[in-house]
Amino acid sequence: MLVPLTRQKFEQLVPWIASSPQYKYYWGKFPDLLQRLLISVVSAAVLLLVKFLFGLDFGAIIFLLFFVASFYWFWGPVFWASVRNAKYRSYKYSGFFRGRVLDWWLTEELIGKQETVNNKGELVIVENREKWINLELGDDTGFTVEFKAPLRPYHKAIARGQIAEMLVMSNRSDLSTIDQISDIYIASRDLWVSDYPFLRRDFFNEVSDRLRDDQDSRPRRRRSENAEYNLPDDQDSRPRRRRSENAEYNLPDDQDSRPRRRRSENAEYNSRDGQDSRPRRLRSENAEYNLPDDQDSRPRRRRKPEE
Repeated sequence: MLVPLTRQKFEQLVPWIASSPQYKYYWGKFPDLLQRLLISVVSAAVLLLVKFLFGLDFGAIIFLLFFVASFYWFWGPVFWASVRNAKYRSYKYSGFFRGRVLDWWLTEELIGKQETVNNKGELVIVENREKWINLELGDDTGFTVEFKAPLRPYHKAIARGQIAEMLVMSNRSDLSTIDQISDIYIASRDLWVSDYPFLRRDFFNEVSDRLRDDQDSRPRRRRSENAEYNLPDDQDSRPRRRRSENAEYNLPDDQDSRPRRRRSENAEYNSRDGQDSRPRRLRSENAEYNLPDDQDSRPRRRRKPEE
């Protein structure tokens, strides 16, 4: 299922300024913090050196630059997260995708290299590899997409067939081509599969719940699209269609339609079960037997000559 989203809703899901999870992502580990501290110290030292060497009298501007450079270690994660968000927000159109996990597998990804020297004085390149989980998602329309992220311990709850949701982006209004996808949400396990926390997860859960409620109400809309399913569950629509196609089945269930057709085909069987049809035909063929049983027909024919 792919549902287009408005621009306003898309901008709510993708923040302009870094959110708390995004700031934490770019904060990194202790080596990343040391790197930012080093940049801050060097930048502040360069500004002070330029001021004293050239004697610049831009007090307010120099102070502002010195302040920004000194606290780069603190606001650096906000800057880089906002730059990455701006890249995603540059797409004109977006949509909400809901599908299923078709397959998943694990791979090892190269995340960095280090050059060291061993005991013999030889240069050794050490590769840093990390296990990543790969997901293949798809829906009933045949749309499939692959996504990978660093493996986490809680990813062991992921299984084939689970419902997966995400945001897709494109520069085409009909979303016929997908240029970028967001992190993935597994609703049944309430877990996220992502490298970078791309979405505002609180807003994403609201959109997911609203679309799920709309999907549950679709059978009511089908009543106007297909009249065959407009009957209640305790009624069968097929007998209603057969009444107009075959008149043989138009009678109620407690009546048999075949005797009605036989009455017009063979008059011998048109009498009721308690009566015999053969005596009725014999009365018209032989008048001798047309009198009631308690009367004799012969004496009645002999009385006429005496009178």
